[in-house]
Amino acid sequence: MAKANWMEVSLTVSAEQAEAVAEVLSRTIPNGVVVEQKALQNNHDEANRVEPNARVFGYLLTDATLENKKQQLEEALWHLGQIQPLPAVSYQPILDEDWMAAWKKHYQPIKIGKKMVIIPAWINKDFPGRLPIRINPGMAFGTGTHPSTQLCLQLLEEALQPAQPVIDIGCGSGILSIAALKLGAGFVLGVDIDTAAVKSTLENAANNQLESKLEVGLGSVGEIRSDQFKIKSAPLVVVNILASIINHLFEDDLADLVETGGKLILAGILESQAQNVITTSNQKGFVLQKKITSSDWTALLLNKLI
Repeated sequence: MAKANWMEVSLTVSAEQAEAVAEVLSRTIPNGVVVEQKALQNNHDEANRVEPNARVFGYLLTDATLENKKQQLEEALWHLGQIQPLPAVSYQPILDEDWMAAWKKHYQPIKIGKKMVIIPAWINKDFPGRLPIRINPGMAFGTGTHPSTQLCLQLLEEALQPAQPVIDIGCGSGILSIAALKLGAGFVLGVDIDTAAVKSTLENAANNQLESKLEVGLGSVGEIRSDQFKIKSAPLVVVNILASIINHLFEDDLADLVETGGKLILAGILESQAQNVITTSNQKGFVLQKKITSSDWTALLLNKLI
């Protein structure tokens, strides 16, 4: 019998719990944690409805550190569960030869907005009339299945003007950076504080033959403002992280990255948190242009007035 080389770790939780659970899992799972809410295709329009619960999962290498990592993980989830009860963790052995198959079974092409389709990198299929964004989801955050990513992509399609430069804060897998270039951006700067995300974005850019128009680096707002990259501001900035982090980024001068008269797209925000983020953005010189929601998630399109 073949040896099980990987252990799938998963929990199915409410959408509101998903990001906190993902953060806990990411402390012990180095190869990326996925928050998956299955899209339910609507035959009457292009909108994707999603299931109310989210599956949070990732893979641990089966080695001498496995039991220690499982113990660390369960202790952290126990503490999180004191705030709101969580289901038990599910562990499923995955054979090494089935590693990629375990990822592949979760992902199928997803149509987003009027122009885009997210295609897992291993699927060789054309979608006439759609801009293909090929993503390998097994390396970092950003697979296109999560409502916050889909909402962000919809606003990006609406807000981006031809040849504009774009800044992507917390680029993850690079899905938003690549989408911006496919939609006509002239140049994109993507940054992330996770080295795995930087690597993932570069590899996915290569999957889409877009390396020449994309700069990727380790960092966040401070690194951009200190001239470490080719640009330090843009007419369009996208941030798909978490509401609490977005508010911290505003304190770190996120507003300075957006040119006067420019636009800021914010996502990864629970609907209950949206007003707080809007209020913070108002204090930094932004006005709300559009708010869209899916399941319990919200994305905002803001204009910078000053």
